[in-house]
Amino acid sequence: MKKLAFIAIVVFAFACKKESSESFGKEDQNTTVAKEDKELAPEELGKVIFESKGNCISCHKTDEKLIGPSLQDIAKIYKEKNGNIVTFLKGESEAIVDPSQFAVMQANLTLTKTFSDKELQGLEAYIYSNLK
Repeated sequence: MKKLAFIAIVVFAFACKKESSESFGKEDQNTTVAKEDKELAPEELGKVIFESKGNCISCHKTDEKLIGPSLQDIAKIYKEKNGNIVTFLKGESEAIVDPSQFAVMQANLTLTKTFSDKELQGLEAYIYSNLK
């Protein structure tokens, strides 16, 4: 009987925990990026956004074409053509790397248009950091 009472108390204690304690140690992605935004160098911030909030990693790899061009190709072409990656990510300029893939990129541009200038500059810095 004592075991049953003890189990009931333990179950009751865990069932009644507050919602705020459930998220202890967990942060939502936007909060994490906002904190890192203040602490990270632009390239590092760009990498975080590239791999998480921006979901760029689902279509782009560093050194080879996946769905979209590689970061090395993007950096090389933008540098050669004196393009502005931030302006493109804001949706304010034409695609210069692979215009035939522009339709695929439209959904992601909807997302990148919501990023702050600091986040976009971080993405640009990260892309250029892959230039070889």
